[in-house]
Amino acid sequence: MQKDLGDYRKSYEKSALLEGAISENPMELFQKWFHETEASEGVDEPNAMTVSTIGLDGFPKSRVVLLKKFTYEGFIFYTNYNSEKGKAIAANPNVCVSFFWPNMERQVIIKGKAEKIAKNLSDGYFESRPDGSKLGALVSDQSSVIPSREILETKLKALEREYENKEILRPEHWGGYLVRPQSIEFWQGRPNRLHDRIRYVLVDQLDWKMERLAP
Repeated sequence: MQKDLGDYRKSYEKSALLEGAISENPMELFQKWFHETEASEGVDEPNAMTVSTIGLDGFPKSRVVLLKKFTYEGFIFYTNYNSEKGKAIAANPNVCVSFFWPNMERQVIIKGKAEKIAKNLSDGYFESRPDGSKLGALVSDQSSVIPSREILETKLKALEREYENKEILRPEHWGGYLVRPQSIEFWQGRPNRLHDRIRYVLVDQLDWKMERLAP
C-alpha cells in the first residue's frame, strides 16, 4: 500500500509570535493561548495533550491524555499509577507534553519532570468525577492484557451492584501527576514555512530565559 502525501500543503497566516508582545513568564502565555483556543470553538477538547515517556523497554511512547489543571507550577493530569505510563514515569520522570491546536496554527511543547501530586488533591478530583468514571478506574487494570471486552463489562456490572447507594473512594493506584516544566516552546505557524518558535528555558524557580529558534 502506498500513498504520496507530498502535495499536502497549507499556508499558515493566522497570527504571529513576537517577543515584544508576549509575557516573560511562559505559563501566562500558555494561559492566553489556551483561552483563545477555547474561545475559538474550533477544537473539541483544547485540553487534549500528548504525553511522551521513555518506557521500561527503552522505547519512547506517546499517548493523548486530558489536562485537568495548570498553574504557575505546571500541568496536572490523572491516570492509573500502575499503567504503562505510570511505570515509565516511576523509572524515568523526564517527560514531554505537547498540545496541537490546528485551527489556531499553534503547538506548545513542554519538557519537564513528572511527580505525583498530594493524595488529598487526587481525592478531591476523583470525588468530582461521575460515578461511571470512578467505577471505570476500579474496573481497569490499565495497560494489562485481557482476554476480551466482556471481562470489563462483566466486572463493571458487578461493581455497579456492589456500590449501589455507596460512596466510591479513590483507589490508591489512581491519581494525579504534576509536570513541572523545564522548557516550554511555543510554535506559531507563519507563511513560507518561516514559523515563529519561542522557547522559554527555566533558569531558577520562576525565572525564565526566552530565546527564538530557527523554524
